[in-house]
Amino acid sequence: MFFNFFLELRTAGVPVSIKEYLTLIGAMEKGCAEYSIDKFYYLSRSALVKDERNLDRFDQVFAHIFKGLERPEGEIEVDIPEEWLRKLAELHLTKEEMAEIEALGGWEKLMETLKERLEEQKKRHQGGNKMIGTAGRSPFGAYGYNPEGVRIGQHESRHRRAVKVWDQRQFKNLDDRIEIGTRNIKIALRRLRKFTRQGVPTELDLPDTIKSTANNAGYLDIKMVPERRNAVKVLLFLDVGGSMDDHIRVCEELFSAARTEFKHLEFFYFHNCMYERVWKDNRRRHSETLDTWEVLRTYPSDYRVIFVGDATMSPYEIVYPGGSVEHWNEEAGNVWMERMLRLYERAVWLNPQPRDVWDYYESIRVVKDLMEDRMFPLTIQGLDDAMRELGR
Repeated sequence: MFFNFFLELRTAGVPVSIKEYLTLIGAMEKGCAEYSIDKFYYLSRSALVKDERNLDRFDQVFAHIFKGLERPEGEIEVDIPEEWLRKLAELHLTKEEMAEIEALGGWEKLMETLKERLEEQKKRHQGGNKMIGTAGRSPFGAYGYNPEGVRIGQHESRHRRAVKVWDQRQFKNLDDRIEIGTRNIKIALRRLRKFTRQGVPTELDLPDTIKSTANNAGYLDIKMVPERRNAVKVLLFLDVGGSMDDHIRVCEELFSAARTEFKHLEFFYFHNCMYERVWKDNRRRHSETLDTWEVLRTYPSDYRVIFVGDATMSPYEIVYPGGSVEHWNEEAGNVWMERMLRLYERAVWLNPQPRDVWDYYESIRVVKDLMEDRMFPLTIQGLDDAMRELGR
């Protein structure tokens, strides 16, 4: 089993060596794992993973290989997963019942009422339509339903209607090494090309070499030129987490293709809408961020900008200060979007949501207006049209 674990890690792209595998086996022989699956997990991860970029791959292989492990015989402890209990508490309503539930009536009213509930509430609530609780019709809580609410204590989105999320969520980085299922994405991106030869001469210039040799009475005169590269410079801003979890695969394909096609590419992550900061690593997005102002000062206006996101959110997240679901933003998201677009005139927004549903989301219409209709579906045709727009 352990050797299969080693082979599966190698197959998944985790660079594990025989030396690291033998280190793990030696630690197991010394009893470091103490017959605990949790301790074995941390022990094997410490011994076999040397780069945190491979942690997600390791977790997937670990779950696949050891999913059938059972506890040793003896006293049995029944540990019901919290997720099971939460699912039992979820509120399921028909579309007619959902339509009967009214929102509080705007951003200010929602925040004011939440403050009152926090001061008033002293115990846990289940159901109901007023207090912070679970499986109710209140605007505040988890696993219930309300047209506009604040999600508190719920792992992931269900109805995509939360105005603010009162939890610290963990997002994963997109994998830029994923194998592309089709070459069409790369072909579409290649429409945005402007070749130049710059840098150290590394390639043989055969026509000039032949001409120079002939002019030199037959004595070989080798001529070299710099490598021919795509000179287009791109800033890629990727929406991650929340509703974008539904589109991870296609975004990873795009990300991987972009890293291959654009030699001058800088990428950043954001969540739902652009605000005062972005980040490079989703695992450290709460501690290592970059001011958006710094991005604007660092990268000049000749960069092309590509935003990737489904633009599916509460409209408050775009037009209100404090509207972000995860933090209190002093300036509204549309202010930051306008700053970006004033500097980077050649910009497009790629939306993985099908074009025929865009009109059903007010937030998509708002973002589309901000982009002056330069929003394209994340399809092969949409990519082709977007690259033509950026190449103008």
